[in-house]
Amino acid sequence: MNQTIEILTEKIKNDILRQPKRKLEVDEPLISSGLIDSFSLVDLALVVEEIFGVHIEDYELTADTFDTIEQLAVLIRSRQ
Repeated sequence: MNQTIEILTEKIKNDILRQPKRKLEVDEPLISSGLIDSFSLVDLALVVEEIFGVHIEDYELTADTFDTIEQLAVLIRSRQ
């Protein structure tokens, strides 16, 4: 799971936030804090689907499902 977290962290910093030097913790709120908005959330779902080959349903695009990198990694692992 560490590799999944590393990949997610780098993709979020570089491709979603466009802040490659930003430090992100695995338990840092992304959605509920406003760091990732609804447009970026869709982009993140597409990145996850492309890289990890898992499908994210539209109704899952919420802070309840993956507000943190750790939650997202668990979701990915459960689908692989």
